[in-house]
Amino acid sequence: MVTRTRIGVGLAALVLAAGTTAGTAIPAAAVAAGVTPSFDVVALGDSYASGTGAGDYEPGTEGTCYRSRGSASTILVEELRRRGANVRFVNVTCSGATIQDLRQTFKGEPPQLGALRRNTDLVTLNIGGNDIDFAGYGNVCVQADCTGAPTTAILDRMPALKRSLSGLLTEIRRRSPHARIVMTGYGRAVTRGQNATGVPLDPICDAGVLSAGERLAGARVSGTLDATLSQTARAARTRGIDVRFVSPHRSSTTLHPEFAGHSLCESTAPFYRGFDALAPGQEGGVAVLHLNRQGHAALATLIQRKVPLRVAL
Repeated sequence: MVTRTRIGVGLAALVLAAGTTAGTAIPAAAVAAGVTPSFDVVALGDSYASGTGAGDYEPGTEGTCYRSRGSASTILVEELRRRGANVRFVNVTCSGATIQDLRQTFKGEPPQLGALRRNTDLVTLNIGGNDIDFAGYGNVCVQADCTGAPTTAILDRMPALKRSLSGLLTEIRRRSPHARIVMTGYGRAVTRGQNATGVPLDPICDAGVLSAGERLAGARVSGTLDATLSQTARAARTRGIDVRFVSPHRSSTTLHPEFAGHSLCESTAPFYRGFDALAPGQEGGVAVLHLNRQGHAALATLIQRKVPLRVAL
């Protein structure tokens, strides 16, 4: 029989010590009594959360929600289990989801928010891109010209996204009052600069597909999107919501070391999918400009650095 022990703000064997190395140990009495600590994790969000583009999909989700066993949240959970934690993991992420879709049946699946419980310890969340039609904007960049009016239009949607996301964070806290929320950003799929020289690159890097101006416009949009998510998380913390934001972006124009040099077109080891996703047997357009398996592994590493997940021994 597994007995659940809850310590501090709903953390037992694991401690999320943002920016510190401090831990919360299990009381000796609990250990002596043979208590097995347990940790409850729920993954929410869209295609960037589900791991669309990372391959190795859960049975029944390929072609719909695309839940990858290589997603950042799954990698984190497997690492916690490797350290000896008893983790209950519920992954309800789904490609294409908006904030409103988390509250309702989507692609034949129950509302994602229904997976939250009062004793949930950790919620991983990546959401907001579909609310501003981030994918649609990317398609315009690839197929036409996204500079000018298309860029202005998507930037104009950011204030509404901030309001919607703020309401979602409040709702998550109401359903899971002891949980820490780790919200992740989208990063920058394509370099702002010139193509790397002398190395093979994905066909999406051709100047006839993405012009220099479109790369700069796309970088502005992705940087503003992650900045909007970050600002919303900071505002939520002032209201007592335990949320931390982790993004490949260090600022609106620079990336963290884990991601620097790995956008499309700047190395032979990109962390994002390009037109390779359109090859026979691959996911198709749904995975273009999404993190690949290496990208999700880098995101999991970044989360561990920014919001360490620790096993208290």
